Amino acid sequence: QVELVESGGGSVQAGGSLKLSCNVVGVISSVCDMGWYRQVPEKGREWISGIKGTTGSVDYADSVKGRFTISREIAKSTMYLQMNNLEPDDTAVYYCVACSLDYGTKTFMYWGRGAQVTVSA
Repeated sequence: QVELVESGGGSVQAGGSLKLSCNVVGVISSVCDMGWYRQVPEKGREWISGIKGTTGSVDYADSVKGRFTISREIAKSTMYLQMNNLEPDDTAVYYCVACSLDYGTKTFMYWGRGAQVTVSA
């Protein structure tokens, strides 16, 4: 069985930084794509970043491009999201996702429980 466990969330002032981690518990393909979604209560989930398992290529939503950096350490079964210059609009629950069913449409097989990120003005 596979479980994705997020950590590193918390509260920070606007302009600050946080680094989220996603640890993969269990066995997934070494070439699984991975990524991050976020959700504000009563709003839809927003894809914010992804990383291709085969090449390591990355992409970002316009809302976070230039501020967030996605990375991975395959040997540690861990993916990261470095979040810099955080804004109040970044406040959300952040979800780790893994193993795309269709990377083009950002659909993934596995989802974490979520980590709260709160950015105060």
